[in-house]
Amino acid sequence: MGKYKENILDYIISNKSRLTKKQQLLCDYVLENHKDIGLMTVKELAEKANVGKTTVLRFVQELGYDSFFELKKEFHEVQKDYSDKWENVQHSFLEVQGDNVNKTLYSVWQEVLKVMDNSLNPQLLENFETAIELLENAKTINLLGSRPYRAIAIYTEALIGEFDSRVRQLSHDGDAIIDRVLQFDEDDVLVIFTFSPYSQRDIDAAELAYQQNASIILITDYLSCPITSKANVVLKLESSDRYYTLVPMLGLVEAMVIELGRRQSGNSVRRIKKLVNTLREKNYITD
Repeated sequence: MGKYKENILDYIISNKSRLTKKQQLLCDYVLENHKDIGLMTVKELAEKANVGKTTVLRFVQELGYDSFFELKKEFHEVQKDYSDKWENVQHSFLEVQGDNVNKTLYSVWQEVLKVMDNSLNPQLLENFETAIELLENAKTINLLGSRPYRAIAIYTEALIGEFDSRVRQLSHDGDAIIDRVLQFDEDDVLVIFTFSPYSQRDIDAAELAYQQNASIILITDYLSCPITSKANVVLKLESSDRYYTLVPMLGLVEAMVIELGRRQSGNSVRRIKKLVNTLREKNYITD
């Protein structure tokens, strides 16, 4: 679509590092507010991004466009492609009045559904397929999450580990993570779970993995995440301004596990059956 074979947002991510510091600041603003660019003037964009109008115009030229109007048309195409299905849905849960005991449950439930639906766009679908191919062909699948996202990494390990012995958990390693990542090669995959604010440990691990030519799958909330430029594929999920939730990330993980298991259906089913039978024999589980 548009001027480039790749999406304009992907192009900005790939080329951000070669731009000036002011243009990089503009890049970050554009990546996080691309839905609104089509409605702005050069002056408005400059003010909101805290840069000068000259920086905006030079940025337009760097991207290869003759005018800001042409660039806005490109972002309009992005919005047509990535339009959120729930953008115009009535927020009925906000209308719940009084001390209704179910207000919190209903409100959180509806917000999570909205975030899930907003996350499911053409970009995620396309990148999901790329991520699965990387996982399928990996020598090892290495998982890394910090703070609450460590729980997601551990959950992912538990699910994949039931049918695939290639999975490795890095989230507990602390300083030793450097030793582990330095053993990576181009056949290894590092999956990083991180939402803003980002962990420096995750950023450092990604930098080292990138230097080792390992593949990186980044699951994050903003395209301006410092790891984005090092990742082979970015699985971007929406976040809620109203409530903190890990549900979209959990949904993505379960879809990845199911698809990976489906592609290894012969081995995965056999290994899971063997595991269940062994657990029954040892009386660890009962029917």
